[in-house]
Amino acid sequence: MALMITEECINCDVCEPACPNQAISVGPEYYLIDPNRCTECVGHFNEPQCRLVCPVDCIPKDPAFPETEAELFIKYCQLTEQS
Repeated sequence: MALMITEECINCDVCEPACPNQAISVGPEYYLIDPNRCTECVGHFNEPQCRLVCPVDCIPKDPAFPETEAELFIKYCQLTEQS
């Protein structure tokens, strides 16, 4: 399941560089996560790095994009061109 950033985001700029998939970008009001690039750090780390660095805990799972860990790993492989 991809993650999302809620309106509680304070635009502190710590999540964007923490994302190994470049899934986080500046949005019109707060940061956004591209669900096509978010793997919840599966393949890179044991837990989502953006959640670790977020000081306001505004990065929940996005219910609009349910994915299993296996599906997230497949996405990771596609993003990194691994098989």
